[in-house]
Amino acid sequence: MIHRNLVILTGAGISAESGVPTFRADDGLWMGHRIEDVATPEAFARDPALVQDFYNRRRRQLATVQPNAAHHALAALAARWTGELMLVTQNVDDLHDRAHAAQPPGAGFQLIHMHGELLKAHCTATGQVQDCPGDLEADHPSPHHPAGRMRPHIVWFGEMPLHMERIEAALEACDLFVSIGTSGAVYPAAGFVQQARLAGARTVELNLESSLISDLFDETHHGPATEVVPGFLSSLRAGEN
Repeated sequence: MIHRNLVILTGAGISAESGVPTFRADDGLWMGHRIEDVATPEAFARDPALVQDFYNRRRRQLATVQPNAAHHALAALAARWTGELMLVTQNVDDLHDRAHAAQPPGAGFQLIHMHGELLKAHCTATGQVQDCPGDLEADHPSPHHPAGRMRPHIVWFGEMPLHMERIEAALEACDLFVSIGTSGAVYPAAGFVQQARLAGARTVELNLESSLISDLFDETHHGPATEVVPGFLSSLRAGEN
């Protein structure tokens, strides 16, 4: 079966083996906090110091982790792929970016951070985005507008994911959709498999275990991302399977 246009979705499961905490623990908390206290616009308005500190600590933690074999396998695929390849990640870490920097991708590659990026911040007044490798203060002033302040460039609950038009166009055109390390619980990403199926694409899930939407995929492969991702991707060569 020949494939030319790929869309690959990654979630927390691909970075977990690098030591990045997954989105939500069994107790419903995210790194010891209620989601409502650190991942909503209302939380930022109510207690900006808590929210900024939470993301400052997550930003520092990124310096202690490295891309794993699954990230590098995706980078190797992008480097050799001759068709179109969009990698959409729900993760806000920079592990994909680092892996692709080590293996420059082909001309048809796009990397989309649909939920934002931890190492960036944006102005609350203008939306302008800038790099943010260090800490942000509770009411960090914006250099872009006197009435603005800088906040983490993260899509919080109640906000629209980024680049949805580009993602939906790629899903309509793809002939292979692969979901890696996702729970199937967060929309709109959980609905991507159905959009790909409507486009006639082959759909594949690579996950540690069955997700909430495993039955929507044509095939599933379960196991650690560092094992199943390189194994599956190694069968895709220069635009064909």
